[in-house]
Amino acid sequence: MAARIPPLDAARASALAATYEAAVAGARRRGLAVLAVLLVLVVLAGAMAEVKPLTFVRKIENFTAYLAQILPPLSLATLPKDLAAWYWGLPKWLSLLGETLLMAYLGTLFGALAAFVLCFFASANLVSSRALRFATRRLLELFRTVPEVVFALIFVIAFGLGPMVGVLALGIHTAGALGKLFSEVVENIDMKPVEGLTASGASWVETVRFAVVPQVLSNFASYGLLRFEINVRGAGVMGFVGAGGIGQEFLVAIRNFYYTDVSAILLLIIVTVIGIDMATERLRHALLGREAAR
Repeated sequence: MAARIPPLDAARASALAATYEAAVAGARRRGLAVLAVLLVLVVLAGAMAEVKPLTFVRKIENFTAYLAQILPPLSLATLPKDLAAWYWGLPKWLSLLGETLLMAYLGTLFGALAAFVLCFFASANLVSSRALRFATRRLLELFRTVPEVVFALIFVIAFGLGPMVGVLALGIHTAGALGKLFSEVVENIDMKPVEGLTASGASWVETVRFAVVPQVLSNFASYGLLRFEINVRGAGVMGFVGAGGIGQEFLVAIRNFYYTDVSAILLLIIVTVIGIDMATERLRHALLGREAAR
């Protein structure tokens, strides 16, 4: 038989209710204060950055008018001819798009290889030298802090125009971004295999190869695929600074007011990125699912 809880007397119940109401009121006041501070900071940031909502509302029609200009005239009666006229430069654009994808692939590959090597030296659970960890982490921060476009501009001055500039810029930034992610993965591994190999007399390289890499490889591959998606979009922007690819043709179309070419190239880039996103998403889930099943 369940024991019956005796009811509180009126004075004690009233005191508890008052304490609860005071706590709720205090939490509400703190929440309102935080919201007020946040709103003030938003207003100040908008004023300093010259964000003008009224100007945005007043001139939004210019954006919609430009969208209307770049859309081609399509009709059901002459749809095949209209599409052929819209994508008149498809062979050339596909070639440039392939160049962009190769830039993203090579930039991701070289950056991932550099990040793979550097991440172990930036991990506190594998490297006892604070100076080495500090130097490696600052190097990775330098790589990922400077935008790819800035690296590309520097390399254009040094090496001239061409896709190599985009590959170098993407590779350096990728090394910094993936190096940070890879080192965090390494710092969260199970240390028992590492301790076992170390106790058996294995070298540092052997410990990393046989105790660390098997635990992190699937996560490394997942992050690498995610970075490839990002680099495909970044490689399109590289063309704006003379690094070749579809971005350079896109910029030419915008500057010369080739309106239908702008929409055709933009749609081609969007479809390509969506396809890559869907494919790499499946691969990432497969890799993570295989890791979870172990």
